[in-house]
Amino acid sequence: SKKLRTEIAARGAIVTAKDRRPGLAVIVVGDNPASQVYVRNKVKACEDVGFHSVLERYSVDLGEEELLARIATLNADPAIHGILVQLPLPEHIASERVLEAIAPEKDVDGFHVANAGALMVGQPEFKPCTPYGCMKILESIDYPIRGARAVIVGASNIVGKPMAMLLLQAGATVTICNSKTRDLAHHTKDADILVVATGKPKMITGDMVKHGAVVIDVGINRLPDGKLCGDVDFDAAQYVAGWITPVPGGVGPMTITMLMMNTLEAAEKAAKL
Repeated sequence: SKKLRTEIAARGAIVTAKDRRPGLAVIVVGDNPASQVYVRNKVKACEDVGFHSVLERYSVDLGEEELLARIATLNADPAIHGILVQLPLPEHIASERVLEAIAPEKDVDGFHVANAGALMVGQPEFKPCTPYGCMKILESIDYPIRGARAVIVGASNIVGKPMAMLLLQAGATVTICNSKTRDLAHHTKDADILVVATGKPKMITGDMVKHGAVVIDVGINRLPDGKLCGDVDFDAAQYVAGWITPVPGGVGPMTITMLMMNTLEAAEKAAKL
């Protein structure tokens, strides 16, 4: 993550020299404590790599039309190259409408339906940040993905499905498990690469992991005692896995690094570099 951020800062300086300083707008609606932490981290990452950032906080009673109007303004702002709306949104706002209002060339989260479709055929404008970060983690350990058996637990649009597409395109044999999967352990124990994103604390126990597997834990959960943990029981799984990401400090920082990478690439495209 640190190595990549150094590269991002260097490339960002080149764009900035052409009067196109990479700019990211982050919108957060309501006062979800986890969301506040995430947006703070994203804005700090922008500062660290020399990007321009705009953080817009709105009260929980912001109307959907008002939010859509604000996105339309940011779409037209040449100083903003990436627009990110922090999820979850309050119940009275339709997330799908909001995400699809973001111009695809500024959709640095990679959630727009146009980018999701482009990812499916292997030509995405932007890869979703968390799966992109997971692929970079595999790249950083020189893991041979081609021919490997990859199992993804969790089939969300944000992590599970795009993760499957990226692994498939890299030559892995991919299985996606969801909450209705029978005998989950049968699948997880078969995985050379196990990616877990369910939001259920420590649901993957040590005996569900194949000896020597690479385990990427995307989950971040707060336990009653206030400690953070992943979707994998790290204490047990670390003795079985060949390689495992910790929580916190594993996938989370990499996700933010890839958000910076996508914002940089959006600025480079705008500057025609």
